[in-house]
Amino acid sequence: MTVDLLTVGETMAALRGGGPLRLGGDLRLSVAGAESNVAIGLARLGHRTRWAGRVGDDELGELVLRTLRAEGVDVSMAVVAPNELTGMLLFDRAPGGATRVHYRRAGCAGSRLGPADVVPAVALGARILHVTGITPALGDDSAAAVRYAVDAVRATGATVCLDVNHRPKLWGRAQARAVLRPLAAAAQVLVASEDELPLVADGPDEASRAQELLDLGVREVVVKRGARGASAYTGAGRCDEPAWPVAVVDTVGAGDAFTAGYLSALLDGLPVGQRLRRGATLGAAAVAAHGDWEGLPTRAELDQVRHAAQESLR
Repeated sequence: MTVDLLTVGETMAALRGGGPLRLGGDLRLSVAGAESNVAIGLARLGHRTRWAGRVGDDELGELVLRTLRAEGVDVSMAVVAPNELTGMLLFDRAPGGATRVHYRRAGCAGSRLGPADVVPAVALGARILHVTGITPALGDDSAAAVRYAVDAVRATGATVCLDVNHRPKLWGRAQARAVLRPLAAAAQVLVASEDELPLVADGPDEASRAQELLDLGVREVVVKRGARGASAYTGAGRCDEPAWPVAVVDTVGAGDAFTAGYLSALLDGLPVGQRLRRGATLGAAAVAAHGDWEGLPTRAELDQVRHAAQESLR
C-alpha cells in the first residue's frame, strides 16, 4: 500500500540520564532515530507513514519495532537481522546542562543497511520519501541504500526530501559534501541548518546558496534557525517564520519535529508560510518536552501548542 511518507534510516534504542553518565543513576529507555522521529511526527498528525530500516533480532530491536507500531508507523518492511545487535545511543547532561550524545552503533544492524533492505518498501510507493545525511554517513552500503531509494522514488514522480543533518562524529565536512551534494541535487525539498547549507552549495551567502540549489531543480530550500525560526526559499522568493516562544526542556529532536510539521503541511497542500508555521509549532512542542518525539502533538493538539507558547509570554 502506498503511504504518504516513507523514511529510510537507522533507529536505535535510546538511554537518557539526568546527569553525567559517570555519576551513575537511573536511565530512561526509549528509541530514537532522525528518520523515524519524522515518521512518528507525521503519524501523530494522521498521515500514513512507513519506516524502512534494519534492527537486530534482540530485545532492543523488538523495542524499536514495537514503539514505532504503537505510534502508527508501518514497520512491515523493516528487516530483522539474525545474529546482529540493535544499536544504542546514550544521552546525558554535561556540567552546565548541555546534552551530550554517545553512540554505540559500530557493526550493529542499523549500520549494515543496504539497498536490498529497502527495495520492498520503496516498491510499495510513497508520496514523499524522507532521508537524512545521517544514514549515508554510516558506510558505503548505507549510502547506496539511500541513493537507491532516492533514485527509485524520484523516477516515480514522487517528492524526495533530504534533511542534511550533518553529524561531525560520523564524518568530516569534505566527505559529507562529496556524498550529500548529488543527493541534494536529486531532492525536491532540501532542509538544512544555516551551518549545513554550505555542505550542499557553494555560494558566498545563504541566498546565493539557496538559489544555486533552486537552479539545480530543488523546489524548496528550507533553512532551520533554531530559536530564530526558519526560512524557505522557492521560485517565488523567501518566506520567514519566527520560532514559537516556549520554555525549553530538551532541544534534541527539534529539527526532526520541524521537518515533520513542514512535510505534513506540504502533504495537506498548504502554502509555504503555513508549512513553516506548522514546522515551528512541532519544533516548539519538541523542545518543551523530554525525548526526541515524545512531546509531538496530534492534529487535535496543534492549537494547544500555540496556546501554550502564548501562555509562556505572560
